[in-house]
Amino acid sequence: MLKGDEMPSVGKGPGDKTKTLFEKRAQYVAQGVSNHAPIFIENAKGAVVMDIDNNVYIDCSSGIGVVNVGHCESSVVEGIKKQAEKLIHSCFMVSMYEPYILLAEKIVKMTPGDFLKKAMFVNSGAEAVENAVKIAKAYTKKPGVISFECGYHGRTLLTMTLTSKVKPYKYGFGPFAPEVYKVPSAYCYRCRFGATYPGCSMRCLEHFESFFIAEADPSNIAAMVIEPVQGEGGFIVPPKEYLSGLANICKKNDIVFIADEVQTGFGRTGKMFAVENFDVAPDLMALAKSIAGGVPLSAVVGKAEIMDAPPKGRIGGTYGGNPIACVAGIAATSYIEANNLSERANQIGVFMTKRLNAFQDKYPSIGDVRSLGAMVGVEFVKNRKTKKPANDETPLIIQECFKRGLIVLGAGIFGNVIRFLPPLVITDRQVEKMMSIFEEALDAVYVSRK
Repeated sequence: MLKGDEMPSVGKGPGDKTKTLFEKRAQYVAQGVSNHAPIFIENAKGAVVMDIDNNVYIDCSSGIGVVNVGHCESSVVEGIKKQAEKLIHSCFMVSMYEPYILLAEKIVKMTPGDFLKKAMFVNSGAEAVENAVKIAKAYTKKPGVISFECGYHGRTLLTMTLTSKVKPYKYGFGPFAPEVYKVPSAYCYRCRFGATYPGCSMRCLEHFESFFIAEADPSNIAAMVIEPVQGEGGFIVPPKEYLSGLANICKKNDIVFIADEVQTGFGRTGKMFAVENFDVAPDLMALAKSIAGGVPLSAVVGKAEIMDAPPKGRIGGTYGGNPIACVAGIAATSYIEANNLSERANQIGVFMTKRLNAFQDKYPSIGDVRSLGAMVGVEFVKNRKTKKPANDETPLIIQECFKRGLIVLGAGIFGNVIRFLPPLVITDRQVEKMMSIFEEALDAVYVSRK
């Protein structure tokens, strides 16, 4: 079994068992379910995973931002074991249990906002976003929703509609949900308005003046949904005044301001929640991923008067707030607080950004390095002047990282961003190795192949 502080160790290739599983996967699993790393995991701990061929990898995906506390964190595992012996399921809407109440109390107290709050639990990030919108519509009695270009919110009909990237998420799945309006996000590296921050007068905020005339009247808009840092869209970090500007627009027009903190929450950005970096307290927040250390769980939390807008029976779900998931959530969030993983995220981010900025001087194809805490993205371009996306080379870099024992993911609407989401328990030595492997991968693509 892994201890968690191991370094990557990669052999020659897949063994017989891996080959057999790939054959069965092709036979029995729908092809639409993609796989990033061509391995089958045997066990995992901390920031590393081991496949069934005993290859060890640094997992810089964190299961797509799910294990901020690390793989198989001991207090989460122990909590799951103890709860599984007592109660696995009853459905909270049928008969209640204490872990749901205790976790709701904890989430309410740890989220920003000096106002009365309430929470509810479902299973996935998409469910959390969808329920947040439903609650906002019940509260405002309005049908419209605003989302943002480069945003990602899920794969259900409504959240797929809110999402900006067409392929692979939306193509061929229409028609989509009505009354959803897209506006440009604060993607400063590729400003839709041709401006440059900070001398731009925040044109992306000024755009709402014409938007509310040309596209949608605010009297028809129930909610505005945004990721504080856009994840799948390319780890886009907006200017600090952007989110507060959006919150003011919402307040002025009686629009519920919803922060999608599914990927950014629970210490990832150097604060417990990303909105705290921008001094904003949203009306509602959608939470998931690292809320429960790897167990499926999500939440909607926010102003009590808004949360209570739907009458009894209008929100919920069979598995929502499962007792095992709630116990895991209590353990994971307690671990994050007790071990100050938010500050650890800042330390990781500072080190990585320093190294990546040095790489930017060495490799002309690195167009932009963006980070907030340990949420770090590198955007690759063909030419820094034209900023043409290098979406051919980016997958090659990811492959070269994998060959050397580092799992990283792509991102960006053009497919030209590599995102780093290391578990926040990663050791300094592992972070050093991660950056060394990344440099080797860059050399393999941009130097060795010339």
